[in-house]
Amino acid sequence: MQRSPITPSSDPMSGSPLSRVRLCDILPYEGAPCPSYTKAVEALSLSLMRFNASVIELGSEDVALMRCGLEAARLYFRTAKPNRGLSMYRAGRSLEDLDSSPPCMAEIFRCLGKVARAALSAIARHLRLRSDVFNHMLDDFPLAPNEVSSSVLLASYAHASIQNGKPASGGGNIEFDKGLLTLFCSDGTGIQVCDPNGRWYTADNGCGVADILLITGKALSHATAGLRPAASYRATTDQLSGSDTRGRASLAFRLMPKSNAILDCSPIEAAGHVIPQSYVPVSVSQFMDNLLAENDTLVSPPVKTNVLRDDVCKEPSLRSVLSDPISGAFLEDAMVVSCGHSFGGLMLRRVLEMSRCTLCNTEIDTGSLVPNHALRAAASAIKQQDDKRLFHNAAMRRRRKEMSDQMDVENGDPATDDGLHRVVHFPFAVNEKVLIKGNRRTPEKFVGKEAIVTSQCLNGWYLLKIVESGDNVRLQYRSLKKMMNDDRGGGGGLHVQPVESSNSL
Repeated sequence: MQRSPITPSSDPMSGSPLSRVRLCDILPYEGAPCPSYTKAVEALSLSLMRFNASVIELGSEDVALMRCGLEAARLYFRTAKPNRGLSMYRAGRSLEDLDSSPPCMAEIFRCLGKVARAALSAIARHLRLRSDVFNHMLDDFPLAPNEVSSSVLLASYAHASIQNGKPASGGGNIEFDKGLLTLFCSDGTGIQVCDPNGRWYTADNGCGVADILLITGKALSHATAGLRPAASYRATTDQLSGSDTRGRASLAFRLMPKSNAILDCSPIEAAGHVIPQSYVPVSVSQFMDNLLAENDTLVSPPVKTNVLRDDVCKEPSLRSVLSDPISGAFLEDAMVVSCGHSFGGLMLRRVLEMSRCTLCNTEIDTGSLVPNHALRAAASAIKQQDDKRLFHNAAMRRRRKEMSDQMDVENGDPATDDGLHRVVHFPFAVNEKVLIKGNRRTPEKFVGKEAIVTSQCLNGWYLLKIVESGDNVRLQYRSLKKMMNDDRGGGGGLHVQPVESSNSL
């Protein structure tokens, strides 16, 4: 049964206003949509629009699994890793890395991945898109052999003693998720979310092990042209009472797009939605680089945190007010009609053709139009800010490209550019023996060793097995040499085209 939402409050300690939907109601299936599916999709999307979050209720089997996962995380951090409070798990990692994660993480990863894909499908359906419109950006499921998932599962534990004798801090650092969706499950309260009006509330208040808190990320915001904006959130330990000695264990699943996918708003435009000019197609790797660049340039003192939070939360509504809902262009030609409302662009033309206001449905006098100079000035100012931001991002990309070209020249790697994308032609084949010549990022113990290529990864990276020791290592093509049949110590030329970015996966 769906619970009716309550009125939001500015008090962070008040109850959660979020709508709750059952997972079984939003799972995609064959055939015509039933009333429960339609109602659940509407409730989930309405909660995201009003509060930037929603709650998904799990079935009994999944609840038992989540309870085991939380107990395993608590036991892991209190015994095996007493000095750590965070562990990361990615599906497809080597067996050596699995020892650094709590047990049951593989099963939790699959469960929360199912929930995240179902929620993403429901969001797409509410936007009048195909339910699988975002699947091309996700990992294949199950993963192909020797592939590592783009998504990540984080297990954490907060000791109850960290707040004993200390005043409540009111919340931690404000964060934005970079991916598509983020799911939170914990056995205690600790996540605050900012709604579109800039008010903070405790989103997981009243939630238990059976409840999954859902928030949207930056990548989904770009893929939907801002129709599902990224939610700002913060973790707090204020609700951990001194009498609760168990602390709080939590699991966070981040559904991330593949690094070689493209964030394109064309399906949104084809569905009849307005696409602002700032939402252009961009690769996920470039999009993440831009986010890192923006974070590096944002240097604000702690006293300005609240101002920055309010600006971020109010920006989407301000931009929508200053834009034409049809063309997405800024209202630099805004006019006031006889009823008092202002229009510009294509919407103004439609209002004049209908002789009726589209907001209040009042008949208007088409001969009494007055320019709205204040609205025009505000729209021009926002447009100038967007132009400066685009220029800054273009300059950052140009500098990174120049640095990459300079590194290619120093390393002696020939590069070609097709005018749009720099691509990698893999110079080594699977099962081929290579020599590790090394670079600045190569561990010294592997330099000069012979290895066998076991699989190809993204952006010119390879998974190798050291012949001498049997160790597995992931290196880029720049640090490898071909092993010639007539010269075991020599390497053939590497006819490759380097990628723009050499960040590891």
